[in-house]
Amino acid sequence: MAMPYSIEDGTLLIKAARTAIELSLKSPRFSRLMVERILSGFTESSGVFVTLEHYPTMSLRGCIGYPNPIGPLKRLLVEAAIAAAFEDPRFTPVSEPELSELIVEVSVLSKPEHIDSSSPSGRLKEIKVGRDGLIIKYGFKSGVLLPIVAVEELWNKEEFLRNLCIKADLPEDSWKRPEIDLYKFTSQVFRETEPSGNIEEVPLD
Repeated sequence: MAMPYSIEDGTLLIKAARTAIELSLKSPRFSRLMVERILSGFTESSGVFVTLEHYPTMSLRGCIGYPNPIGPLKRLLVEAAIAAAFEDPRFTPVSEPELSELIVEVSVLSKPEHIDSSSPSGRLKEIKVGRDGLIIKYGFKSGVLLPIVAVEELWNKEEFLRNLCIKADLPEDSWKRPEIDLYKFTSQVFRETEPSGNIEEVPLD
């Protein structure tokens, strides 16, 4: 099983993410293996992000994930869902009543690919808004922006890169420096149409 995933696969991923959050609220000591068993497949290594948004305003409530394929998708999904709900430092932990007001979104990531060009123009040529997410690394600083963020914000390539630098707490034009490492990746995004509702795949381009 690998990208692209079917809508049935996406439905399983969303339901597993929501179940992990619900069980964490009811019993913080619950076994994550309980949720992983819902996903009989998904043993391939893959990066994944879980995003929570308030419905119907769609304001961000939490977003945590793994940009690199450091383990089985089924395990990283559960970890990301719990972290998005309870460990995002920008927000207070999600409460049980609040969960019924939240949309769950899952982004499954391809393996990041290093952008080899060291010139600003060369880097811009390698990036396509709507297809690519971006990772920037420099020393101990790093930042990640998913493909869907640039689509929703209507950014062009340079705006995307500038905001990536800001995310990493770097000067806005740092992406132009040859010593900066840039990576790109694609993602497949599934989202609830309403809290605990039907699942849709989100078009990115």
